[in-house]
Amino acid sequence: MLVVNSHPLAPSFATPTARRVRALLSVAETSSHYVLLCPVCGWRGPDDGLRLECPQPHAPGLLQVVYATNAFPRPRGDDGLFRYRDWLPVRRTLTGAVRPEVYHGAALGRRLGLPNLWIAFNGYWPERGCAMTTSTFKELEAYTALGRLPHDAPTLVVSSAGNTAAAFAALASRYEMPCVIVVPAAATDRLMFQRPLAPCVRLVMLEHGDYTDAIAFGQSLATALDGQVEGGAKNVARRAGLATVLLAAAEAMPVLPDYYVQAVGSGAGAIAVHEAARRLVAAGTADRVPKLLLCQNESFAPLHDAWRRERDGREWPRPTGTAVFADELVNRLPPYGVLGGVRDCLLESDGDMLVADRPAALAARRLFQDVEGIDIEPAAAVALACLCEAAATGMVDRDATLLLNVTGGGRRRLAETTPLRPPDQVFSVSQNDLRDGTFPRELLRARALS
Repeated sequence: MLVVNSHPLAPSFATPTARRVRALLSVAETSSHYVLLCPVCGWRGPDDGLRLECPQPHAPGLLQVVYATNAFPRPRGDDGLFRYRDWLPVRRTLTGAVRPEVYHGAALGRRLGLPNLWIAFNGYWPERGCAMTTSTFKELEAYTALGRLPHDAPTLVVSSAGNTAAAFAALASRYEMPCVIVVPAAATDRLMFQRPLAPCVRLVMLEHGDYTDAIAFGQSLATALDGQVEGGAKNVARRAGLATVLLAAAEAMPVLPDYYVQAVGSGAGAIAVHEAARRLVAAGTADRVPKLLLCQNESFAPLHDAWRRERDGREWPRPTGTAVFADELVNRLPPYGVLGGVRDCLLESDGDMLVADRPAALAARRLFQDVEGIDIEPAAAVALACLCEAAATGMVDRDATLLLNVTGGGRRRLAETTPLRPPDQVFSVSQNDLRDGTFPRELLRARALS
């Protein structure tokens, strides 16, 4: 049992800057433009901003969203991803939001022999108008997850492998929304910020353990604090934020792509894009969903292995003693077989899973830097490496229209122009604390946030 005295981590929404922060939030406090739908039993109901599962007892399935309008939302204003608010399960918009930059990757396409290659860039690239200051598309899901919460929401507990932690910490600080974030020690090098974190945001680091351990610890912590777990792929707002990659593509591209290429850990982004594609087809904006080409590290590929096991009827051998290239893709319990999960999306889109090894990913990262002039994150390099292989082997038609989701980039570009700093305080949880479900003494003595 997790031991917490007087909820030392639980922050309050009432802060000295609350009036200023409220000015950053829209006055809208409604979710009447959508309802939640359970794909398992057909349950429909309003959203309280916190629900992650169907209230009926049955096999698990990912909740869906039914919007009041079936038409592709006419983008409104320059509100970043909230320009698509009619297809976002949010109660409010947050000012200063970002969105993906989608452009025709002609130069890279020439190198790969793919003339119709398009790129969705997520990260920091001011020359292209992309200003994600944590350098990954995790900001998309953080904006919508925070925008979905009710005003009186309990403390949000987020478990992350690193990039999600950085996004939620930065945005929860900006909007003064109480949040506790749990990360494994290996993720702390991604926790660099332009500004100090707000007092209502706390970071907890597991000295030993991985992302799956962080998820389990976060769930126990949320129970002890009477808080709310963010939910990962179960959170309809988080998926909807990631789906704006395809909505931005629908604006920028003449047609929806034949293939959509992305590196995946949990697969939430791929699920989100497929959900958006189905919605665009129903709206008459497209006539078919893109084929998903989903990519993982060769040395750790549970989604790929499950898919190949089912299709080929055999185990896929994994190289031993090989370090994972993109550790942000490590997820031991991805939503593969759940209704509406990765397996269903691959089947419905006639998609496939691919893997890339370290040398291929390193070469892909150099290629993108050389051709496009911007650095990309390891996960994006894995996706590009898989695309290179698919192009070289004829897996994709040379004349096909493709969308490559560069899920993160520009971290070095940002560091060249903006001083970044680590968080002032990170609370450590030792292996013994993790095993016993207790906090270290200094954390228990931490001043309650006000």
